[in-house]
Amino acid sequence: MKNTNSPQKTIIITGGNAGLGYECAKNIAKAYKDSLIVLACRNVEKAKIAMDSVKKESVNNNITVLELDLASLESVRSFIRTFLNSNFPPLYSIVCNAGLQIVNGIKYTKDGFEATFGVNHLGHFVLVNMLLEKIVNSGRIIFVSSDTHDPLQKTGMPEPIYDKAEFLAYPGKSVVTLSGTQRYTTSKLCNIYCAYELDERIRSQTTRSIAVNAFNPGMMPGTGLARDYGLIARFAWKYILPVMTLLKRNVNTVSKSGRALASLVTNAEFENVTGKYFDGTRQISSSKLSYDIKNRKDLWGTSIKLVQLKQDETILPLD
Repeated sequence: MKNTNSPQKTIIITGGNAGLGYECAKNIAKAYKDSLIVLACRNVEKAKIAMDSVKKESVNNNITVLELDLASLESVRSFIRTFLNSNFPPLYSIVCNAGLQIVNGIKYTKDGFEATFGVNHLGHFVLVNMLLEKIVNSGRIIFVSSDTHDPLQKTGMPEPIYDKAEFLAYPGKSVVTLSGTQRYTTSKLCNIYCAYELDERIRSQTTRSIAVNAFNPGMMPGTGLARDYGLIARFAWKYILPVMTLLKRNVNTVSKSGRALASLVTNAEFENVTGKYFDGTRQISSSKLSYDIKNRKDLWGTSIKLVQLKQDETILPLD
């Protein structure tokens, strides 16, 4: 007889120990009592504390932690090896949530890539490609983007500038200097490019049925995204701007955005929706720039070369 208390599928959430990722994990745990939720996090100790909290709040013990540092391709590949050897239930969903914003100078990943691009895009690119074969049909992949990718939105952030992915990985090669916030908004544009290109390749190059979408949580004051800002800006982000959640559209509490993100994984109405952009749970058009196929192809092809993805690491053709 089948044990109905055992988890029947697995959901990976990167950066699931705090902020949006934590709220998403908590809501999925409440909705899917039969799912194993993997909090994929850089700081294992903090993730274990979050795991205990999710278990308590959701009354669901099917939560576990695996170490994942998206700033290290070796860590990403190590995470995948550990995941595949853990005898977890079938993989249903990957929520690419973890993100980084650096405003003071330029920092680099362990592999020598500009850190914002490396963490927000390249780490997730490897993760998804290498686990794609394991995702069940009707599974779902969500890339957390941002409305800051859209130059027409009044977000208070500078518009993204996409020239070549090589220049985003190695800023020193470009004649155009991006600010730290521009590197962030451009990385969020890359998240959408990646979602759209992955969706197209799954549909045209495989027989799999996997939904791939991009998600905009809106501005969420109070999260750790502004940890690299100055003292005054950090104070405003943590204590003053949260008041705007009561006054301005698309300034959301983390709780509200977490529920919306979780619903893209759990709600039946989104099962066959793929290659789309969601503002919360509303399907809308992303920016005009995000539909630039040339940029999309450049990002995908260059990413393969940068991370040295091999054919036996993905079910998608590399050419």
